Amino acid sequence: MNNLIDRRLNGRGKSTVNRERFMRRYKTQVRDAVKRMVGERKIEDMDQGGEVHLPKKDIAEPSFGFGRGGEREFVLPGNKEYVAGDRIERPQGGGGGGGGSGEGSGGDSQDDFVFSLSREEFLNIFFDDLELPRLARTQLGTADQFRSVRAGYTTQGAPSNLSVHRTLTNSLGRRIALGAALKREIAELETALAEGHCEDREAAEAELKRLRGRHAGLPFLEEIDLRYRNRTLRPEPIARAVMFCLMDVSASMDEDKKDLAKRFFTLLYLFLTRKYKQVDLVFIRHTEDAEEVDENTFFHDRKSGGTVVLSALELMEQVRRARYAEGWNVYAAQASDGDAFGSDPAKSARFLREILLPATRYYAYIELAPDEPQHPSNLWAEYEVLAEHAENFAMRRAARREQIYPVFRELFSTEAQ
Repeated sequence: MNNLIDRRLNGRGKSTVNRERFMRRYKTQVRDAVKRMVGERKIEDMDQGGEVHLPKKDIAEPSFGFGRGGEREFVLPGNKEYVAGDRIERPQGGGGGGGGSGEGSGGDSQDDFVFSLSREEFLNIFFDDLELPRLARTQLGTADQFRSVRAGYTTQGAPSNLSVHRTLTNSLGRRIALGAALKREIAELETALAEGHCEDREAAEAELKRLRGRHAGLPFLEEIDLRYRNRTLRPEPIARAVMFCLMDVSASMDEDKKDLAKRFFTLLYLFLTRKYKQVDLVFIRHTEDAEEVDENTFFHDRKSGGTVVLSALELMEQVRRARYAEGWNVYAAQASDGDAFGSDPAKSARFLREILLPATRYYAYIELAPDEPQHPSNLWAEYEVLAEHAENFAMRRAARREQIYPVFRELFSTEAQ
C-alpha cells in the first residue's frame, strides 16, 4: 500500500491556480460585474468582498462531440404523409424547428454562475485601471522596496538557475587546459615512433596508449564547471507622494453635499491606501478659516460656518513647504459647492495658478452641483478659465450619489492620462 502525503503550502486551497486562471480569462466580465456591485453598495461597504453573478452566456464555451456519421435509415412512427425522397416544406409563420419555445415557463434552466470575491480581489479589480497622474520616481524613501537584479554567476544554486552556456564554456576551457599537455606528449611520442627514434618501441607504444586513455577519459562535465545565475535585491527609487484633501464644510454645504464630498474622499482614501504604500494623506477642512485635522474629524465632525476657499489653499502651501518641499509628488483634491463671494474666487484661482499648480503634479476639483446649473458659481467660473491653460488641473461636477464613482474614475483613470 502506498501512502501519499500532500505537503504543499496551499494544501487547503488547491484550486487557487484554477481560480486565478478563471479570473484572468474572464477579467472583462468580472470587472463589469464589480461595477454593477459598486452601483448597488453603500459607501461604508465599498471595501468588502461579495458574490459576483456572471451570466451563463458570458462564460459558455463551445463543446465538441463525435457524430454517428455515415448514411443512416430509420423509421419515424406515425408518419402517414411522407416517403423517402419527399421534400418537406418550411413551416409557415416563422416557426423554427427548435423545441425551446416553452423552455422558459415549464422547462429546466440554469442560473447565473456565482462565485465569491475576497476583499483583496474586489479592491484589486475595483482600482485596477486607476493611477495617480504624472507620478514620478523621486528618491529613496523609508519604505522597503527592492528589485531583483542579476548579479553575475555563482558556483551554487538551484537547478532552475543553471546557466547552460556558462557551464559548457567552463567545461570546454577545463578540458582544453588539462588536455593541452597530454596532447603535446602524445604528439611527441607519435613523431618519435614514426621516425624510429624510440629505443624501447613497446614501452613507447604502451605509454602512448596510456596518454590517449587519459586524454579520452577527461570528464565532459564536473561539479567545478557548474555556474548558476545569481540574483540580488537592490533598493529601487520609490515614488513618494502626498495627497492633500481639501473639503468645504461651510453652512452652504448641507448634509447631502457633505455626504457626496465624504463619498468622494472615501473612494480617494481607499484608492490611495490600496494602490500605494508610500503616500501621505493630509486632511484640511475649511470654513472662514482652514485647519488640518485627522481622518476621523475630517469624515465625521459637524463643524460649519462661512466660506473662504483661499484659507485652505494657503494652509496647504504652508504644510507643503514645511513637510513636503523636496522629493515628494504633491497632489490635491478639493470638494466644494462653489459658494464663495466677493474677491475670494479670484484670489483663490490666482493663488492656485501662481503658487500651487507649479508645485503639484495634479490638482482635482469636484463641485457638488448639477451638471449644467442655471448660474455657475463664481469659483467654477474662475477655475474654468484656469483649467483651459493648466494641464495638471481637472474639474468635474456631481449632484447625486451615483455620479460620484464615474466622476472619480474620470479624474484618476489611466485612459484619461
